[in-house]
Amino acid sequence: MSNKSSKLRLYGFNNLTKTLSFNIYDICYTETEEGKRKYIEYIDEQYNSERLTEILTNVTKKIGANVLNIAKQDYDPQGASVTILISEDGIDTATLDASCNAGILTPTSEHVVGHLDKSHLTVHTYPESHPHNGLSSFRVDIDVATCGHISPLNTLEYLINSFDSDIIIMDYRVRGFTRDEFGKKHYIDHPIHSIQNYIPERIKDKYQLIDVNVYQENIFHTKMLLKNFVLDNYLFEMDEDDLEEGKKAKIIKKLNSEMHEIFYGKNFEA
Repeated sequence: MSNKSSKLRLYGFNNLTKTLSFNIYDICYTETEEGKRKYIEYIDEQYNSERLTEILTNVTKKIGANVLNIAKQDYDPQGASVTILISEDGIDTATLDASCNAGILTPTSEHVVGHLDKSHLTVHTYPESHPHNGLSSFRVDIDVATCGHISPLNTLEYLINSFDSDIIIMDYRVRGFTRDEFGKKHYIDHPIHSIQNYIPERIKDKYQLIDVNVYQENIFHTKMLLKNFVLDNYLFEMDEDDLEEGKKAKIIKKLNSEMHEIFYGKNFEA
């Protein structure tokens, strides 16, 4: 059967809303207060609003949508946010509201927001550090909400690869209903048993994955924890070879505890 003939024929506009929300965590060991400060400065530079805008713009292209408007902001002391409104169909610039920029940003723009006629994308970053034990982390919150035929699930591989992802926590939900040409309601318009259906095997092989799915409500939840632990990947301005074995063991224990607490969403006793 061809793709064209297998598509569900709908009556009017597809009113289903498909929302993909996920958090990405990067964990790091920063031994000194100066190291913490430099790590946060590094993250802020690597994932400033300009870089995040580029990532979300590429997401828009990958789901086959068009940018209506972009808004972005860098924050003091750290963090950044970007919002993009998108459209499934092409844009007639003559019909755009005067406040929309169609994704064209001028050098003098201090704020960027992205708007779509059917959908939106948002990203927020949260660099932070533990007050006592040398741990620092970087969290990215991303939401991709679409209506119509476009799906945010097709962007998963690109988004995962766009960040250093030690832990990934994802939620996908389909809301509302749409009607076919006979008037019958449809509460989902694509097959899915798990978010994992849309993650390539080469990425899944790198992670421990847990699913919690509520099929009757079209709610899907997947958590991912990186399997291979290489200490040097978690040390900021330090080298594993310069550490004594006892100190390495203590750092590894702290990092593993932090990652598992985030992954399971609860604190473990020290």
